[in-house]
Amino acid sequence: MSPLVQLAAETENPLVPPIPELVIGLIAFVIVFGFLYKKLIPNINKVLEERREAIEGGIEKAEAAQTEAQSVLEQYKAQLAEARHEAARLRQEAQEQGAALIAEMRAEGQRQREEIIAAGHAQIEADRKAAAHTLRQDVGRLATDLAGKLVGESLQDHARQSRVIDRFLDDLEDKADAPSKAEAAR
Repeated sequence: MSPLVQLAAETENPLVPPIPELVIGLIAFVIVFGFLYKKLIPNINKVLEERREAIEGGIEKAEAAQTEAQSVLEQYKAQLAEARHEAARLRQEAQEQGAALIAEMRAEGQRQREEIIAAGHAQIEADRKAAAHTLRQDVGRLATDLAGKLVGESLQDHARQSRVIDRFLDDLEDKADAPSKAEAAR
């Protein structure tokens, strides 16, 4: 190699580019940077702004949804409390109505029982009177027959027969009532 080429090679530093290339590279860089600054940066800023707005809008929507959800939850809790109160009121009314119905049915049962007892007493009294009347007739007939046999004449006269029988039975009743009156007086 020639010494000149060697000297030129030594004077050129491989890390430092030649000046014309450096100027052309700088001009190309400025042109590309200017183009990017004018066209790309506004688009990037626009996308970033839209994204920021979307995020902020999403946060606002989320807060609004959370507020609405809280409001709906409070409404549901209020409705649930109201429903529980209404159920308790209905339960209380049902218990009161049941108690009133039971009392009414007891009163009705008591009334029917008293009616049945009164009807039974009336029936017993009617049966007693009928039995006493039948007994009185039978006793009177037997007494008349016996008296006719004792006296030896017939006591078939109905009016006389009735008077004798009534007087006889009244005497028997007076004798029967005398001991019970004496016991009552003690």
